[in-house]
Amino acid sequence: MSNNDSTSTHNDAEPQSPVAPIVYFGNTPEDQQVGVRKLVDLFYDEMDQNPNFERIRKLHPMHLDHSREKFYLFLSGWLGGPDLYSPQFGHPRLRMRHMPFPISSEDRDQWLLCMVNALRAMALPEKVIEGLMLSFFRTADWMRNQPDPEGSAKGLSTISIKGE
Repeated sequence: MSNNDSTSTHNDAEPQSPVAPIVYFGNTPEDQQVGVRKLVDLFYDEMDQNPNFERIRKLHPMHLDHSREKFYLFLSGWLGGPDLYSPQFGHPRLRMRHMPFPISSEDRDQWLLCMVNALRAMALPEKVIEGLMLSFFRTADWMRNQPDPEGSAKGLSTISIKGE
């Protein structure tokens, strides 16, 4: 599907998580969880402090503590670590939980830029970042629930995840 297609053709199957990249966040399970927490904090700090991400920031509550915690719990399992989210909240049902929020390609792209900036701040190998960003793109694109406005940019073609 192109980035400008109607979102009604989305497949209802949830995108798969990447294959255990949590190993890049530390050598021990404890270090890995610290790494996931750091990624989440860098991500939300980027969203909160960079005026370029005002649009996506407005989709979040004023205080980000709860959002940070839930994203940390989710990412732990999604990245191949322990499943900390499901015991507390049940199946993630990402698309259903995000339906109340209008998410377009522009919102997806801002989210992805926050994430790539956070991953780069962690100084992970570029190949790891590229692999993670592909998985993040699939999931973020699947979350779109708004058609793109007529004449809008076509999405990620204008965003480089390789830093070029």
